Amino acid sequence: MAKFTKISTLLAGAAMALCGAAASAQEYTLTVSSWAPPTHGINARMWPRFVEMIEEATDGRVTAEVRLGIAPPPAQIDLVQDGAADLSIIFHGYQPGRFVTTKLIELPGYEGTAEQASVAYWRAYENHLAAADEHDGVKVVALHTHGPAQLHTSADVGSLADIAGLKVRVPGGVGGDVGAALNATGIQVPAPRVYETLASNAADGVVMPFESRVGFKLTEVAENVFEVPGGLYRGSFAFIMNEDTFADLPEDIQAQLEENVFGEPLSRELGRIWDEIDAIGREATQATEGNSIVAASEADLAAFNAIAETVRTNVLAEITDAGIDAQAAYDGIVSDMAAE
Repeated sequence: MAKFTKISTLLAGAAMALCGAAASAQEYTLTVSSWAPPTHGINARMWPRFVEMIEEATDGRVTAEVRLGIAPPPAQIDLVQDGAADLSIIFHGYQPGRFVTTKLIELPGYEGTAEQASVAYWRAYENHLAAADEHDGVKVVALHTHGPAQLHTSADVGSLADIAGLKVRVPGGVGGDVGAALNATGIQVPAPRVYETLASNAADGVVMPFESRVGFKLTEVAENVFEVPGGLYRGSFAFIMNEDTFADLPEDIQAQLEENVFGEPLSRELGRIWDEIDAIGREATQATEGNSIVAASEADLAAFNAIAETVRTNVLAEITDAGIDAQAAYDGIVSDMAAE
């Protein structure tokens, strides 16, 4: 059963009642489960924009309310599948083994913004990746990436070689593959716990996008950023919806959402917002006393490009084994990002 709130058959005014007519106004309030901190861009910007888009598309007949802390990040897909929430955002890397094709967008080496990558990601999903049916039991309404992930540490890191032996929080997925290739000791904790993990010295650093300088207050516990152009990886996210919730909406509302919100329009918006919050994170780093950004050297870039090529080859092989034309999907992303 769908979990949204229905208010229907509202009688409006005595005159309407006298003539035997009923004024009916159906409204649907969708319940959103979200796991990031309240001030994080996901909650402060992305979900509000989603609400704006669905309200605009349906002339106000559909809205949504966000609830925080219902379940930890890895449990969100099961929460939505079971109908305990209508919608959520998931990070694919939190469930290694469950998602393989989603690693395609996480590969290092793509040139372009999060908006460009998110649009290209959705197109690759429609054209290739959806056939793997990895989101079985939920409706995928958008896909997006964060910006290029960089290394944030409490100790100075001046070169790629300095990463070896560090205890680094990695997210799973390609981020984990890259961390292992750099000989870091990987620590996997959900993003909401990175601050306490660093503050307690349980980790020397984390690999996350610039947004996290503000969203997870890394300016306070990881003063140093080691930056690789294009990033060490890009994270893969999905906005997902309970299938029964969507099916129980009137057909005209379903059509409005599919045409004007779900898919590429929402994916583009989410990527665009991430570009904005990454810029805010960079500005905060530059403005915070004691924080620094160290750019990778040419030698570091050459070494990392060799690592990235190996990771890319392995990931494409994994996706091919899942029954997807991985090379065609990868080429499509590169082409679409260049054309955006």
